Amino acid sequence: MARPADLELASVTKRYGGTVAVDSISLKIKAGTYCCLLGPSGCGKSSTLRMIAGHESVSDGDIVLGNQIVNDKPPAQRGSAMMFQSYALFPHLSVRDNVAFSLRMKGIDKPTRHKRADEMLALVDMTPYAERLPAQLSGGQQQRVALARALVTDPQILLLDEPLSALDPFLKIRVRAELKRFQRELGISFIHVTHSQEEAMALADLVVIMSHGRIEQAGAPRAIFETPASEFVARFIGGHNILPIFGKTVSVRADRVSLVPQDDAPGGRRAIVRSTEYQGSNVVVGLVAEDGTELVAIVPDKVFFARPVEVGDATAVTWDEADIHEFAA
Repeated sequence: MARPADLELASVTKRYGGTVAVDSISLKIKAGTYCCLLGPSGCGKSSTLRMIAGHESVSDGDIVLGNQIVNDKPPAQRGSAMMFQSYALFPHLSVRDNVAFSLRMKGIDKPTRHKRADEMLALVDMTPYAERLPAQLSGGQQQRVALARALVTDPQILLLDEPLSALDPFLKIRVRAELKRFQRELGISFIHVTHSQEEAMALADLVVIMSHGRIEQAGAPRAIFETPASEFVARFIGGHNILPIFGKTVSVRADRVSLVPQDDAPGGRRAIVRSTEYQGSNVVVGLVAEDGTELVAIVPDKVFFARPVEVGDATAVTWDEADIHEFAA
C-alpha cells in the first residue's frame, strides 16, 4: 500500500462566478485519520472534497498532500482516490473488471491487474462475486465493489462522497463499521462527506463542521458534542438545549436535563410537556418553559416510568450548574 500522507488545506477558496462556495478554509488532517466533513446542504463540504480530489479547481489557496502542492495535478496523479455516492459501476463489466478498470486504463497487463483486483476483492470480502455483474449485487455489495475499485490504485487518501446515503438504515450501521475497519487496516486517511451527525460521530477521529463555506469547528467527536463552539454547532449536532441564562446564550445537553415535580424544585424552570417519545432505553420529552423557550429532556426509561408525565402536564426542569456550557464564539 501507499505510504500514508498528511493533508493540509491552506486558505482554500472556491468561487463559482460571484458565489463563494468555500471561503478560505484552513485544515490539517494527519495521516491515518478518519475525517468526516459534516454540515447541511450547501455548506461547502462536497466542493471541498472535489477540490482535494482534483475534480474542481482551487480558486485560491493551496492543497498540500505530503510535501507536495497538488493544486495543478490531475486526479490520477494526486495520490488520492474518490468513491462516489452513486458508485458509478459499469453495468456491462464483471465485478473483477470494474475493480481493475483504472489499471486497464494505465496499460497494465491483464494478469497483473486481475491479480491486484482479486487482492482488493478479498480485502472487502467480495471474492465469491468476482464474475457477477453489478445488477446481480445488493446495494451493500455494490458499495464494497466501489470501495475496492477506489483502493486498487493504492491511494494515500481515500475520499468518500456520501457513501452510505443509498443504503437502508440497518445496512448503514453494518457498512459504516466495515469502513472504519478498512480504514484502520489500511492505515491511510479517509475523508468522508456526510450530512448525518450520527454517521460522523460513529466513524470519525476528526469531525469538521461546516456552514456557509467556512469551518465552524473541528475536533474529536466527543469534544465537539461536549463543548460546541457556537450556537450553530450545538443546534446542528443536536442533543443540546439553547437557552438564555445570566444574560448569555448557552447550551445544556438534553440528557443532563431532569424532570421534577414543581413543588420539589422551587429553583427549577416551570414547563409544560408538549410531547413524549419512547425510544427503548430513553424517553425523549419535549417541553415549553414559561418564557416560551423550547426544551428537550432525554430521560432514562427507568427514571421516566418511575414518575411518568403526559402531554399537557406541568412539571419543572433542572440541571446542574456544571452542565451549563458557554459558547466560545
